[in-house]
Amino acid sequence: MKTLSSIATYKKGKPPKTGSHGRLPVLSPHYLRTGQIEEMAEPTSKDVILKGGELILLWDGSNAGEFFRARAGVLSSTMVAFEFDQEETNPDYLYYDLKRFEPELKGRTAGSGIPHVDKEVLLARRVFEGGPNEQKAAAKVLLKIDRAIEQTEALLEKQQRIKTGLMHDLLTRGLDPQGRLRHPTTHQFKSSRIGPIPKEWEVRALDWCLDGIDAGKSPNCFERPAGPGEWGVLKVSAVGKSGFVESENKTLPPTLTPNLESRVRSSDLLIQRSNTFELVGSVCLVGEVSDNLLLCDKTLRLNVDESLADKRFLLAALKSSDVRRQIEMAAAGSSGSMKNIGQLAIRGLRIAAPQLEEQIAIADSVAKLLADVSGNEADLAKLCRLKNGLMHDLLTGRVSVTPLLAKPEAQDSS
Repeated sequence: MKTLSSIATYKKGKPPKTGSHGRLPVLSPHYLRTGQIEEMAEPTSKDVILKGGELILLWDGSNAGEFFRARAGVLSSTMVAFEFDQEETNPDYLYYDLKRFEPELKGRTAGSGIPHVDKEVLLARRVFEGGPNEQKAAAKVLLKIDRAIEQTEALLEKQQRIKTGLMHDLLTRGLDPQGRLRHPTTHQFKSSRIGPIPKEWEVRALDWCLDGIDAGKSPNCFERPAGPGEWGVLKVSAVGKSGFVESENKTLPPTLTPNLESRVRSSDLLIQRSNTFELVGSVCLVGEVSDNLLLCDKTLRLNVDESLADKRFLLAALKSSDVRRQIEMAAAGSSGSMKNIGQLAIRGLRIAAPQLEEQIAIADSVAKLLADVSGNEADLAKLCRLKNGLMHDLLTGRVSVTPLLAKPEAQDSS
């Protein structure tokens, strides 16, 4: 183990001379994170000019302690660049080691005003020095994982764009009897209060397919999730953008008798009547769920007549941008943090509805879209866990990279 002070030095950037005629971008944290240039600089002899790829650190500011790989440009005055013998210490290896150290460094910033990196904490960082070849092999493994993560993130971003567009098309154009998206050049559409819709569809108030709406109560509860043999009352956070979160509940005191009519059931379609402006009206479809959870007074159950409407279709429709606008217009309340939407307004939400058979076909298509996205999200999470584990193993010497060094041909082809 060697301290960072024994293998590297650093130099701090200077306030650059910026202007519209600058030749090099200023290496600000925003530019390094996003690639979006904020300022250009005309470099002078006092500036720290980087070619790209160097190891740099945000020294001052709210996120002080964050490490980056540099782009070509002028180092800003809030950052420092490291210098070290790259024959002895692999740059990628050191970058990964210091990224692993980042949370601790951020948590130990100094200064009563603008936080800055604690020099003593930084330079005392102990780095496992296994030798240049070992470092190179370990870094190569981590670089491969990073490339896989970047590729998966790019795929997810593309899928999200496709999902958004296709969801809109499915909910406004629908599927013909052959399972193809309708198009105005080949199918008949008609005008409606929410825009053009297929001639077979009708704009209906949500009340058209409801047998009723159930509400729960919110008694004083213990601020912890219900355990075995206990009843839990849903918190507003149980229904959100990610769906239903069963663990978001509070324990009903044993002195209170649960109202079994407000018990949460599998396949319930839930909607939030009260929440922040962004989350009021959030909906979810409950999957498998414990039988000891109760609705709260802010979470409503929509009882759907399933001979008229498919719950999965309604879920997608209630999440659409058109219905979202209706909810935001109907949301009332003077509080800046909490808004409310009443049952009458919920019943009056208007959706473009096809016949049940087509609703089911649309819901099946939506489910496939969501499954593809969910699968890649799971792959991304798995890769991130793998990277974290490998960083711990390879950067501490806990796992030897000697087998990789012994079989270079296998390493190069992997």
